[in-house]
Amino acid sequence: MSDFINLLKTRRSANKFEEGVTISHKELEEMFSLVKFAPSAFNLQHVHYLAVTDEQLKEKIYESTKQYKVHTSSAVIVVVGDLRAYQDVARINQGFLDLGILSKQEYDREIEVVTSFYEGRGPVFQKEEAIRNGSLSAMLFMLIAKEKGWDTCPMIGYDPQEISEILEIPEGKIPVMMITLGKEDTTKQRPRGYRKPTGEFVRFNKF
Repeated sequence: MSDFINLLKTRRSANKFEEGVTISHKELEEMFSLVKFAPSAFNLQHVHYLAVTDEQLKEKIYESTKQYKVHTSSAVIVVVGDLRAYQDVARINQGFLDLGILSKQEYDREIEVVTSFYEGRGPVFQKEEAIRNGSLSAMLFMLIAKEKGWDTCPMIGYDPQEISEILEIPEGKIPVMMITLGKEDTTKQRPRGYRKPTGEFVRFNKF
Protein backbone atom coordinates (compact mmCIF):
# COMPACT_ATOMS: atom_id res chain seq x y z
CA MET A 1 0.00 0.00 0.00
CA SER A 2 1.41 3.39 -0.97
CA ASP A 3 2.09 6.01 1.69
CA PHE A 4 -0.63 8.22 0.23
CA ILE A 5 -3.29 5.51 0.22
CA ASN A 6 -2.36 4.62 3.78
CA LEU A 7 -2.70 8.30 4.71
CA LEU A 8 -6.19 8.43 3.17
CA LYS A 9 -7.31 5.32 4.99
CA THR A 10 -5.91 6.24 8.40
CA ARG A 11 -7.24 9.81 8.51
CA ARG A 12 -10.24 9.86 10.80
CA SER A 13 -12.44 12.61 12.19
CA ALA A 14 -11.33 12.84 15.81
CA ASN A 15 -14.14 13.51 18.29
CA LYS A 16 -11.88 13.76 21.33
CA PHE A 17 -8.32 14.92 21.79
CA GLU A 18 -5.67 14.35 24.43
CA GLU A 19 -5.74 17.33 26.77
CA GLY A 20 -2.75 19.58 27.35
CA VAL A 21 -1.07 18.95 23.99
CA THR A 22 0.27 22.12 22.40
CA ILE A 23 1.25 22.83 18.83
CA SER A 24 3.80 25.46 17.90
CA HIS A 25 3.21 28.25 15.44
CA LYS A 26 6.20 26.90 13.51
CA GLU A 27 4.47 23.54 12.98
CA LEU A 28 1.30 25.26 11.83
CA GLU A 29 3.27 27.52 9.49
CA GLU A 30 4.82 24.42 7.90
CA MET A 31 1.35 23.04 7.20
CA PHE A 32 0.13 26.32 5.74
CA SER A 33 3.23 26.54 3.52
CA LEU A 34 1.98 23.34 1.86
CA VAL A 35 -1.76 24.03 1.85
CA LYS A 36 -1.18 27.01 -0.44
CA PHE A 37 -0.79 24.51 -3.29
CA ALA A 38 -4.50 23.64 -3.16
CA PRO A 39 -6.33 24.30 -6.43
CA SER A 40 -8.40 27.45 -6.70
CA ALA A 41 -10.51 28.91 -9.49
CA PHE A 42 -8.46 31.31 -11.65
CA ASN A 43 -5.70 30.90 -9.03
CA LEU A 44 -7.54 33.49 -6.93
CA GLN A 45 -6.68 31.67 -3.70
CA HIS A 46 -9.95 32.55 -2.00
CA VAL A 47 -8.93 31.07 1.36
CA HIS A 48 -7.63 32.63 4.56
CA TYR A 49 -6.86 30.67 7.71
CA LEU A 50 -7.26 31.61 11.36
CA ALA A 51 -5.25 29.33 13.61
CA VAL A 52 -6.60 29.78 17.13
CA THR A 53 -4.17 28.56 19.79
CA ASP A 54 -4.93 31.14 22.49
CA GLU A 55 -6.71 29.29 25.30
CA GLN A 56 -9.09 32.14 26.14
CA LEU A 57 -10.20 32.48 22.53
CA LYS A 58 -10.57 28.72 22.22
CA GLU A 59 -12.81 28.73 25.30
CA LYS A 60 -14.98 31.44 23.76
CA ILE A 61 -15.37 29.23 20.69
CA TYR A 62 -16.14 26.25 22.95
CA GLU A 63 -18.81 28.26 24.78
CA SER A 64 -20.32 29.19 21.41
CA THR A 65 -20.26 25.67 19.91
CA LYS A 66 -20.73 23.55 23.05
CA GLN A 67 -18.53 20.89 21.42
CA TYR A 68 -16.00 19.32 23.78
CA LYS A 69 -13.46 18.62 21.02
CA VAL A 70 -12.94 22.38 20.77
CA HIS A 71 -11.99 22.47 24.46
CA THR A 72 -9.48 19.58 24.19
CA SER A 73 -7.98 20.53 20.83
CA SER A 74 -4.48 21.92 20.42
CA ALA A 75 -5.77 24.47 17.90
CA VAL A 76 -8.99 25.49 16.23
CA ILE A 77 -8.47 26.18 12.56
CA VAL A 78 -11.08 28.41 10.95
CA VAL A 79 -11.17 28.26 7.17
CA VAL A 80 -12.30 31.64 5.88
CA GLY A 81 -13.55 32.23 2.35
CA ASP A 82 -13.15 35.59 0.62
CA LEU A 83 -16.34 36.68 -1.14
CA ARG A 84 -14.37 39.28 -3.09
CA ALA A 85 -11.32 37.22 -4.02
CA TYR A 86 -11.83 38.09 -7.66
CA GLN A 87 -10.94 41.71 -6.89
CA ASP A 88 -7.35 40.55 -6.30
CA VAL A 89 -6.94 39.23 -9.83
CA ALA A 90 -4.69 42.10 -10.97
CA ARG A 91 -2.19 41.68 -8.14
CA ILE A 92 -2.09 37.91 -8.46
CA ASN A 93 -1.28 38.13 -12.17
CA GLN A 94 1.14 41.06 -11.89
CA GLY A 95 4.12 38.70 -11.72
CA PHE A 96 3.19 37.11 -15.06
CA LEU A 97 3.04 40.59 -16.59
CA ASP A 98 6.38 41.62 -15.11
CA LEU A 99 8.07 38.44 -16.37
CA GLY A 100 6.60 38.80 -19.85
CA ILE A 101 4.58 35.60 -19.55
CA LEU A 102 1.48 37.70 -20.18
CA SER A 103 1.41 40.64 -22.52
CA LYS A 104 -0.32 43.81 -21.34
CA GLN A 105 -3.26 42.91 -23.57
CA GLU A 106 -3.49 39.40 -22.12
CA TYR A 107 -3.15 40.76 -18.57
CA ASP A 108 -5.95 43.28 -19.09
CA ARG A 109 -8.08 40.61 -20.70
CA GLU A 110 -7.58 38.26 -17.72
CA ILE A 111 -8.72 40.96 -15.32
CA GLU A 112 -11.76 41.72 -17.46
CA VAL A 113 -12.76 38.06 -17.84
CA VAL A 114 -12.43 37.17 -14.16
CA THR A 115 -14.14 40.34 -12.92
CA SER A 116 -17.11 39.97 -15.27
CA PHE A 117 -17.33 36.24 -14.49
CA TYR A 118 -17.80 36.85 -10.75
CA GLU A 119 -19.74 40.10 -10.86
CA GLY A 120 -22.03 38.79 -13.59
CA ARG A 121 -23.04 35.79 -11.49
CA GLY A 122 -23.66 37.85 -8.38
CA PRO A 123 -23.43 37.41 -4.58
CA VAL A 124 -24.83 33.88 -4.39
CA PHE A 125 -22.21 32.57 -6.80
CA GLN A 126 -19.47 34.51 -5.00
CA LYS A 127 -20.46 32.83 -1.72
CA GLU A 128 -20.61 29.42 -3.38
CA GLU A 129 -17.13 29.99 -4.76
CA ALA A 130 -15.79 30.95 -1.34
CA ILE A 131 -17.22 27.73 0.10
CA ARG A 132 -16.16 25.58 -2.85
CA ASN A 133 -12.55 26.77 -2.85
CA GLY A 134 -12.40 26.81 0.94
CA SER A 135 -13.53 23.18 1.08
CA LEU A 136 -10.86 22.06 -1.39
CA SER A 137 -8.22 23.78 0.71
CA ALA A 138 -9.60 22.43 4.01
CA MET A 139 -9.40 18.82 2.83
CA LEU A 140 -5.79 19.30 1.80
CA PHE A 141 -5.02 20.87 5.19
CA MET A 142 -6.43 17.83 7.01
CA LEU A 143 -4.33 15.43 4.92
CA ILE A 144 -1.21 17.53 5.54
CA ALA A 145 -1.94 17.58 9.27
CA LYS A 146 -2.32 13.78 9.32
CA GLU A 147 0.92 13.32 7.41
CA LYS A 148 2.64 15.40 10.11
CA GLY A 149 1.18 13.32 12.92
CA TRP A 150 -1.83 15.44 13.90
CA ASP A 151 -5.50 14.49 13.92
CA THR A 152 -8.38 16.71 12.85
CA CYS A 153 -12.13 16.97 12.76
CA PRO A 154 -14.04 19.19 10.29
CA MET A 155 -16.98 20.93 11.93
CA ILE A 156 -20.14 22.64 10.74
CA GLY A 157 -21.79 22.92 14.17
CA TYR A 158 -21.19 26.59 14.81
CA ASP A 159 -22.86 29.95 14.31
CA PRO A 160 -20.94 31.78 11.55
CA GLN A 161 -21.99 35.18 12.86
CA GLU A 162 -20.87 34.43 16.42
CA ILE A 163 -17.54 33.03 15.25
CA SER A 164 -17.02 36.08 13.02
CA GLU A 165 -17.61 38.35 16.01
CA ILE A 166 -15.35 36.37 18.37
CA LEU A 167 -12.48 36.27 15.87
CA GLU A 168 -13.13 39.69 14.33
CA ILE A 169 -13.51 38.33 10.81
CA PRO A 170 -14.06 41.35 8.54
CA GLU A 171 -16.99 41.98 6.24
CA GLY A 172 -16.65 40.23 2.91
CA LYS A 173 -15.11 37.11 4.45
CA ILE A 174 -17.05 34.16 5.83
CA PRO A 175 -16.22 31.12 7.98
CA VAL A 176 -16.43 28.19 5.57
CA MET A 177 -15.45 25.44 7.97
CA MET A 178 -13.98 24.92 11.40
CA ILE A 179 -11.32 22.25 11.95
CA THR A 180 -10.24 21.10 15.39
CA LEU A 181 -6.68 19.80 15.52
CA GLY A 182 -4.76 17.82 18.12
CA LYS A 183 -3.65 14.33 19.12
CA GLU A 184 -6.67 12.04 19.11
CA ASP A 185 -7.68 10.32 22.33
CA THR A 186 -8.38 6.84 20.92
CA THR A 187 -9.49 5.17 24.16
CA LYS A 188 -13.12 5.14 23.03
CA GLN A 189 -12.64 5.34 19.27
CA ARG A 190 -15.37 3.52 17.41
CA PRO A 191 -14.71 1.45 14.26
CA ARG A 192 -14.98 3.43 11.04
CA GLY A 193 -18.58 3.93 9.96
CA TYR A 194 -20.20 2.25 6.97
CA ARG A 195 -18.82 3.37 3.63
CA LYS A 196 -20.97 2.85 0.55
CA PRO A 197 -19.59 0.55 -2.14
CA THR A 198 -18.79 2.40 -5.36
CA GLY A 199 -21.86 0.91 -7.03
CA GLU A 200 -24.05 3.03 -4.74
CA PHE A 201 -22.49 6.39 -5.54
CA VAL A 202 -20.66 6.15 -8.87
CA ARG A 203 -22.29 6.44 -12.29
CA PHE A 204 -20.66 6.72 -15.67
CA ASN A 205 -21.72 9.22 -18.32
CA LYS A 206 -25.29 9.87 -17.11
CA PHE A 207 -27.06 9.56 -13.78
